[in-house]
Amino acid sequence: MRFTSFETNGQATYGTVTEAGLYRPVPADFQTRYTDLKAAIAAQVLREAAEATLSTGVVLSADQVRLLPVIPNPGKLICVGLNYKSHVAETKRADSDYPSLFLRFNDSLAAQGDAVLRPAFSERFDWEGELAFVIGTGGRHIAKEAAFDHIAGYACFNDVSVRDWQRHTHQFTPGKNFPGTAPFGPVLVTTDEVSDVTTLTLETRVNGQVMQHASLGDLIFDIPTIVAYVSRFTPLSPGDVIATGTPGGVGDRREPPLYMKDGDVVEVEITGLGVLRNTIATDHSAA
Repeated sequence: MRFTSFETNGQATYGTVTEAGLYRPVPADFQTRYTDLKAAIAAQVLREAAEATLSTGVVLSADQVRLLPVIPNPGKLICVGLNYKSHVAETKRADSDYPSLFLRFNDSLAAQGDAVLRPAFSERFDWEGELAFVIGTGGRHIAKEAAFDHIAGYACFNDVSVRDWQRHTHQFTPGKNFPGTAPFGPVLVTTDEVSDVTTLTLETRVNGQVMQHASLGDLIFDIPTIVAYVSRFTPLSPGDVIATGTPGGVGDRREPPLYMKDGDVVEVEITGLGVLRNTIATDHSAA
């Protein structure tokens, strides 16, 4: 099943996405009971939600909706850094015994098709294509062997980074939390459609040029390890989002460095999960 969150006629809703790229919203009475996609995940009614979208016969085209981040309101948005050998090598950092984690705020999320805004006072605006997964069943101290039982589905993620602000100190937080700099989507693909996530391929393109290409089997800390580690120190809840890290090929580590600028089109594609596409523009609000 493929779900997403979107607005139509000025109202936020959610529903399924067909292979032809059409949108089927859940009916109003269903949304009254389960107000958003996170609520439907928490209630474990995604299959019922999919069936409910068929019952209305309502089908919307892309020009009738404005997409939202797949989960606009996660309780926790946790990102893993330095999780591919190729990225660790290009950053010239040492290996770590534990996952490197940082947090994003919800207002840093963006949707498929949104303009991602570079702050006018920074030229170091960089891409980071990633796989994100959404927690379906919450828990604490989750065992590795049970990790996939706690996942609702997968989506593309772009952990766009303001590199100079990221490196003001050894804490990543400022450079990872500018508003609308983390595109997330276009769809959530449920786990029943992904037989083995490690066989998927991630590719990031800027203006059609391949910048990153890696197998998700190359993660240093795999998904079960991430789930087990994170749930050891904090309870995971339905709708929480964890981004798994980016492979080598970021712009900041190229020679010479290459950063995104106005008008650039950045795409993150993961096998079977679709293409997350955004344009780059500049935020002049500081002026």
